Amino acid sequence: MAAWGTFALRWIETILRWGATAFAGRVALASAFLIGGIAKLSDFPAAVAEQAHFGLQPAPLWAALAIVVEIAGALLLVTGRLVWLAAGALSVLTAVSMLVANDFWVQQGHDRFVALNAFFEHLGLIGGFALAAMMAQRKKGVSP
Repeated sequence: MAAWGTFALRWIETILRWGATAFAGRVALASAFLIGGIAKLSDFPAAVAEQAHFGLQPAPLWAALAIVVEIAGALLLVTGRLVWLAAGALSVLTAVSMLVANDFWVQQGHDRFVALNAFFEHLGLIGGFALAAMMAQRKKGVSP
């Protein structure tokens, strides 16, 4: 049994060292933001309506900011350029989203359950952005 554990650990370590693994992780982390930003850009009136629905005014300004942050942040993250900036901007956007759209503290029943899960999923994304920024800094030889 110990031999299998050692083999599995080496196999996992090998995959984690592949450059493609880090790239795939950044693509996965950025995907919802890139797709969301493109969707908002392609239907700006719907993006404005979404911002207004959550009480963010002026809604056109919030929609434009969301589009810029989602697309630029996702592209910077995927390409590995200015990852600290991308991670920070996407984290702030995600924090605003989780506070205005997932207000579980005022919900009840099933709505509270759904909002609570979404809130902590967004918090997990923020953690993922922090880890991506830390990995980028370490790759440069800079300790966080």
